[in-house]
Amino acid sequence: MATQSLRTAVVIEKRATERAEQRRQRARDPIFHLDAVTVSYGDKAAVRDVTFEIARNEITALIGPSGCGKSTLIRCLNRMNDLIPSARLEGSVLYHGQDLYGPEVDAVEVRKRIGMVFQKPNPFPKSIYDNVAFGPRVLGMKGGMEEIVEGALRRAALWDEAKDRLKANAFGMSGGQQQRLCIARALAVEPDVILMDEPCSALDPISTGKIEELMLQLREDYSIVIVTHNMQQAARVSDRTAFFTVDPEDRVGRLVEFDDTETVFTNPADPRTEAYVTGKVG
Repeated sequence: MATQSLRTAVVIEKRATERAEQRRQRARDPIFHLDAVTVSYGDKAAVRDVTFEIARNEITALIGPSGCGKSTLIRCLNRMNDLIPSARLEGSVLYHGQDLYGPEVDAVEVRKRIGMVFQKPNPFPKSIYDNVAFGPRVLGMKGGMEEIVEGALRRAALWDEAKDRLKANAFGMSGGQQQRLCIARALAVEPDVILMDEPCSALDPISTGKIEELMLQLREDYSIVIVTHNMQQAARVSDRTAFFTVDPEDRVGRLVEFDDTETVFTNPADPRTEAYVTGKVG
């Protein structure tokens, strides 16, 4: 456990100077503001009373043990929980200052502006080309489809590997390539935010490294929120980290700490955070 903690600290220290300089160069611009958010399924709360902000052009990591509400919370940001009949949200989620759950807000438009990449690659049973073109076609996006597909694949660092087999079935790709294809599919509809729910949990270390490198590149143009159980991954890629835990009394997820990633991992304010990031508790 001590070795793991040391390695994590070394990774953070290497990136601390770079991140500090980036923060000096750009003021934090909140894109989401969550205020007293509680999400329940039926009468059972999954996560309670969450308040924090997510900034533009940053990677925000949500970490914590299983069952603490990380995936439930991230799905609130693009109204994916609307698809679950028993799900209910209290509090407010503001996106660019607008109530994301206001009666005038179109959930379909929300999911266009706020894309999502899931835990396991889920390409459609179509060609590589048609996977990327699907969203733009449905939305009636203007412009040449070839240019849209190529641009999305390039931004997902997949063009060189896919350009000669665009008509091939996406299921013939490796797991890591399929996940980058899913990222390209999200990028094709020109989102503002990309949500990633444990995007590397089903991938090997090499593929994970490519996805992490891609996230750092995409941060220049997009805001990214990632759920991860991998402490080293959160340390490597995120600018800010939110740590959640499960309240032992009611088994409901709660936000414990939200701060710059290096602070959360090297100088946390709460002893529960320190116990988790150092591996004392799982």
